[in-house]
Amino acid sequence: MSTTTRRNVVLSAAAAGAAFGLDKPLGGFIGTAEAQKAKASLTDKGFAKFKVGDVEVIQVFDGNWSKPHDAGFIKNASIDDTKAALKKAGLTDEHVPVTFTVTFVRYKGKLVMFDSSTGGQLAPTAGLMMAKNMYAAGIDPQKISTIIVTHFHGDHILGMISKETNSKVFPDAEIVVPAAEMKHWNDPALVGKVPDAQKGMVNKIQATLGKWKNVRQVEDGKEVMPGIKAIATYGHTPGHTSYLVGTSKSPLLVSGDLTNIPAINLANPGWHVAFDMDAAMAEAGRRKMFDRAISEKLTVTGYHWGLPGAGTIKKDGNGYAFVPVKA
Repeated sequence: MSTTTRRNVVLSAAAAGAAFGLDKPLGGFIGTAEAQKAKASLTDKGFAKFKVGDVEVIQVFDGNWSKPHDAGFIKNASIDDTKAALKKAGLTDEHVPVTFTVTFVRYKGKLVMFDSSTGGQLAPTAGLMMAKNMYAAGIDPQKISTIIVTHFHGDHILGMISKETNSKVFPDAEIVVPAAEMKHWNDPALVGKVPDAQKGMVNKIQATLGKWKNVRQVEDGKEVMPGIKAIATYGHTPGHTSYLVGTSKSPLLVSGDLTNIPAINLANPGWHVAFDMDAAMAEAGRRKMFDRAISEKLTVTGYHWGLPGAGTIKKDGNGYAFVPVKA
């Protein structure tokens, strides 16, 4: 068992390169030039803090991935369509600028982390959360009581799994996972069904989350803890789950990968991204949750929405637009 200290968490992300900030808004963003500058400033700082009702929210920037254009990335849109959407949002169209942002909440005396970052095990420009930004935000990793997981893709879970030994990066935290997600990924037959490139990840999941004693499963519609409720948003993965947090009239919705970056399939909710395992189901869930967010005036977080990675949703023609919180 590993012990979480600043030193070994930094070492686990040693491959992380220096951050480079996005100095323009994400797609679907509504705001002024001043708001755009504030967004870039938050990215440089590495974190954002704000409150939603009775919930204190801290979002920590983990870095980004300059994803090369790929004709298969969006199944029902061309590379030219993708570039046009990025340019419309004020983003570079040389690549797809995918960001990673981890949401923490301080609620009812607990420090809760949703997902756990890339852990510096993916893109060389990611891994910044555990290398420095978590500490800059005033978060002590030893005080994280619970890690709540939206789904088992690597950029969401590798931050809590040591690359070298598969040991626990946060040994004292309880880990809560969607039961439907665990059922899919922990199936012993799965490794024989996935492409060779995915076998290593399936084996890692089954050797860690599938066996660790501090992992608890939660069913759709049930409370993870008082004031935090699991909401099934299946499609991106078979058990992808979002979470409602807080007891105010308009709580926080932690949406995970309900969308990729807003310029892609928040602005264009009908676009089917390759990472969605059931694209039609993901689209239906996306539309349903965003319509609910508008109706109930929810503040919504997105893992790939940069900083601040939370705000309200508005209808925008046939799609949606993201209005960030003030942080």
